[in-house]
Amino acid sequence: MKIGIYGGTFDPIHRGHITAAQAAAQQLGLDLLLLIPASIPPHKALPEGGADAVQRLEMATLATAELSCPAQVLDVEVKRRGKSYTADTLRTLRRQYPEDELWLLMGTDMFLSLQDWREPQEILRLARVAAFSRTGDPEQQRFARQRAYLEENFGAQVTVVENPHVVDISSTRLRQLLPEGREYLPEAVYGYILRQRLYGTHAELKHLTPEELRPIALSFLKPKRMPHVLGTEQEAIRLARRYGADETDARIAALLHDCTKKLDMEQQLALCHRYDIRLDELEQHALKLLHAKTGAAVARDIFGVKDAVYEAIRWHTTGKPDMTLLEKVIYLADYIEPNRDFPGVDELRRAVYDDLDKGLLMGLSDTIDEMERMGNPVHHDTLEARDFLLRGEAK
Repeated sequence: MKIGIYGGTFDPIHRGHITAAQAAAQQLGLDLLLLIPASIPPHKALPEGGADAVQRLEMATLATAELSCPAQVLDVEVKRRGKSYTADTLRTLRRQYPEDELWLLMGTDMFLSLQDWREPQEILRLARVAAFSRTGDPEQQRFARQRAYLEENFGAQVTVVENPHVVDISSTRLRQLLPEGREYLPEAVYGYILRQRLYGTHAELKHLTPEELRPIALSFLKPKRMPHVLGTEQEAIRLARRYGADETDARIAALLHDCTKKLDMEQQLALCHRYDIRLDELEQHALKLLHAKTGAAVARDIFGVKDAVYEAIRWHTTGKPDMTLLEKVIYLADYIEPNRDFPGVDELRRAVYDDLDKGLLMGLSDTIDEMERMGNPVHHDTLEARDFLLRGEAK
């Protein structure tokens, strides 16, 4: 397996880092990319007022959503504390991946000074080097001399990675630009910076437009969930237009419907305690049911959503009898958004756009049937929602 190792302060990680990593992954044929935020970089001081180590780890994780190759963010240097020396990190990774091909990714400036790093011989014994180069860079002759020097004196194995989509920005310059400079940042990273009020930003989070809300909403999610939430937003728009629901409310509810989804049971229960959310016996043991209630509470507390949006988030998992139009739109948008792929989803989509209540009944019935086949308990709200429609009481 070919593994790329890309370290840095990442304060913040930006699209310059992402495009370089993407180029390396494609040109080297990497099977896995490891992003490793430094604890304390040995070559420079951390800026005052910058993000702490945990925040830099979280931003790096969010940024992996924009990578097309498999990627992981490691806290190996943050946990080790003290100055982050590459040789120490490579020794740790070599023990973890004894038979794999390790590639150390680095920019031109780092590559040109590699012989001055701590234990350069050990670094070049443990990993091959992939150095980023820009087409037409005036440093190319110096780059070639450095490559020859490292190969001759250290036995280095060096490959040049051409980056055709250079994003010419530094983290230092980006910190100075914020809150401007959004185009240089992965969308969820920008939202995280605003939500955490990093680098001198002071965003007001209540009563945002969908466009303002989107990056902040994405910052609450695991990268693998982001396509689902964005798909739900697009499906909610289509359903709102088809049936006359408020499009803005539908988009906001869709963007926030999974805002607490990634939390574990302990964290969910802590939010229930904080917001005085009462749980029935099933909910006390069913993690998947809690995020609708806690997400609605967070949406109202942090973002000041209106009651209709709160209720749409609140009921998007179980449904309930006599749902409002917006509640139906969000329940079904979550169910049939374009990334959903399960047997019968196309038939369900056709039913939803033909008759909203018939589609809702089909969705609820399918959920109940699936839960019963798996031997799982069905929440009483879901059963009551189906029975309400079967009685023909929907408006």
